[in-house]
Amino acid sequence: MIVRAATAADLPFLQAMAYEAATWRPDSQPPLEIVLADPRVSRYLSGWGRPGDAAVIGEEDRPVGAAWFRLFPAEEPGYGFVAPDVPELSIGVAPESRGRGIGTRVLEALVEVAREGGYRAISLSVETDNPARRLYERAGFVRVADDGGAWTMLLEFRPS
Repeated sequence: MIVRAATAADLPFLQAMAYEAATWRPDSQPPLEIVLADPRVSRYLSGWGRPGDAAVIGEEDRPVGAAWFRLFPAEEPGYGFVAPDVPELSIGVAPESRGRGIGTRVLEALVEVAREGGYRAISLSVETDNPARRLYERAGFVRVADDGGAWTMLLEFRPS
């Protein structure tokens, strides 16, 4: 698998991965259009390409996973909001490609993008029963808030 920087042409795939991230439970599979129209989901990609947006795509013979981040202002925070200068991570892997290390690879690549971009940390929100939580813990993210159903997690970068 190769991991590459996303381009504007990758927005449909990022949207597909946002759908996968939002509907990770097998019993929760509403139509793509409905999920992407929900402001709680659309906020992570609407107007893609603004300052503070970055994404990577994992590809085999086709795209199979993506990780992206975006900055949010304090008055319009994302679910994993920590601070306006800490980008919030989202990640998705195609269902047929899960369990093969793709999530780990795109996460590692995006963390490197954040480090190289001079960010002090990266955050995310994950439901406590989501298996992806273990991926984030292995990557060094730590819980900084708990709303009872989801954790806000943070990966702080050490100065080099």
